[in-house]
Amino acid sequence: MENFNAKLNVTLRKSVLDPQGQTVLESLHSMGFDQTESLRVGKFFEVRLKAKDEADAKIQIDAMCDKLLINPVIEDYTVELEKIA
Repeated sequence: MENFNAKLNVTLRKSVLDPQGQTVLESLHSMGFDQTESLRVGKFFEVRLKAKDEADAKIQIDAMCDKLLINPVIEDYTVELEKIA
């Protein structure tokens, strides 16, 4: 078994409105950051896990996301896997 560190970025799908992101964007504008055109808010997870190989680690992460970490109806995610020595 090998050790892996998985970094997951979760965002709302492009077709889903992001009221939290809109509120933060409006706050930035009111603070003078008028050059900011858009902003979306997301979540970040960092997971350490043991797996046979990188493919197995990816399968485990996908299962975690499907069962708990994301809402597949409204969220997308990306995974960055790193093998830990």
